[in-house]
This record gives sequence, C-alpha cells and structure tokens, in this order.
Amino acid sequence: MLLTSSLNTLKRLSMPLCTPRALRVLGLIGLLALIGMSNGGPLGTAATHESKRRHKRPRIKFEMVRSAAAENGNCLEGASANVRVTSLGPVELMNVDVKGLPPNTEFDFFVLQLPNAPFGLAWYQGDIETDENGEGRQLFIGRFNIETFIVAQPPGDQPAPVVHDQPPFPDASSNPATEPIHTYHLGLWFNSPQDAVAAGCPGATTRFNGDHTAGIQALSTRNFPDLEGPLRQLNP
Repeated sequence: MLLTSSLNTLKRLSMPLCTPRALRVLGLIGLLALIGMSNGGPLGTAATHESKRRHKRPRIKFEMVRSAAAENGNCLEGASANVRVTSLGPVELMNVDVKGLPPNTEFDFFVLQLPNAPFGLAWYQGDIETDENGEGRQLFIGRFNIETFIVAQPPGDQPAPVVHDQPPFPDASSNPATEPIHTYHLGLWFNSPQDAVAAGCPGATTRFNGDHTAGIQALSTRNFPDLEGPLRQLNP
C-alpha cells in the first residue's frame, strides 16, 4: 500500500520514476510513513490516542452564583461563574469563567470551608479581573478534589509572620490548632469596598484580599449544601 501510494503521488506530480528527484520523493514518503508507524500506527494515531486519554481524565463542572451578601444588597443581578476542574493525577486544573460582573474590576478568589459568612477556614488562590464586558477568566493549579484540606497540627500558638499590622484586620501572630478540615467551596470577593459601592453593592470592608481590605463577597458556591461543596464531587 505504501509503494502504491508513493507511485500515485509521483504520477500526480508528472514525475518520471527513475530520476534522482523521484527517488528522493519516494524516500521521503517512506520515511514519513515509518515515523508514523513508530508512533503506534499511521500518522495522526498518536494525536488521537492523546485526545482520548484527555477525555478520560476525571473532571467536574459546576456554577457559582450571586453571593448572599450581593443578593441581600440587591446588586450583581445576573452575575455567575462557570467552573471546570480537571484532574491530572498529582494536581488539578481549575478554569473559572465569570460573567455579569462590573467591567474592568479586580476580584479575589478563595477556596472555603463554607460558602456563607463566617466562611470557616479559607485559602487565597489568586485574582480574576474582568474586561470591558464584565467577563473574566483565570486558571488555577492546585489540589482541588475530595482531598482538599487545611490542617494546623496541635499544639497551636505557633509563631506566624505579621506582615499586615494595621486595622481593621491585622495579621495574627500565632495559629490556632486544628485537625484536618476539608475545604470544598469557592468564593469571589471585590478587591475593594470602593469597587463594590461603584457596582451598587454594600461598602463593607472584609478580610478577603492580599492586604485584608477587600469588599463584600460577589459570587459563591452557596448553591451547594454547606457540607457538600462541589470540590467533594471530584474523586480521581
């Protein structure tokens, strides 16, 4: 079949079979075919296998909704996020797509113990900034599955660095003790109270950004039960 295909190619090119150029073309076609076979079959087979492998990776999809603070403040109507988490084995990829938020605004993203205040334990993941249409996208890499947890091995009161020492929420200088606590919920906060007010939301100051001067929570996974946060669904 390889020889027939090669000869047909030369005929289409109107090339004599016994010339040096024809022999070079035949050799090149044969080399490409051998490379494809060495990768597990005809050309394209390796790419097909990789596509199938990716498709079989454990993954979950879910939505974030307007937070209780935003709903009670009669703001951010129509705001939401689509989240897709894919397990690669040792680590997960979390894609977050937000929409319906104020344009050109920065938000802070957290993994949480509980979706509503007082939230329990929380872990700062990073930032999402919206564009002129109030949409934004971010990729986070970490452990986002049924094993996600926070722990502070007893005894507590171990020293902690105090980086931000100003009110209203200065850093703690030591930690409380806790056995492992799973954190399966997600939350998104305005980076500043001023941004929240500009969006028609309450102007409360909260702890949830890098220097602890954030605005209210904008989106959360409160559409899931407190003890059944969406990250619990991924069990790779």
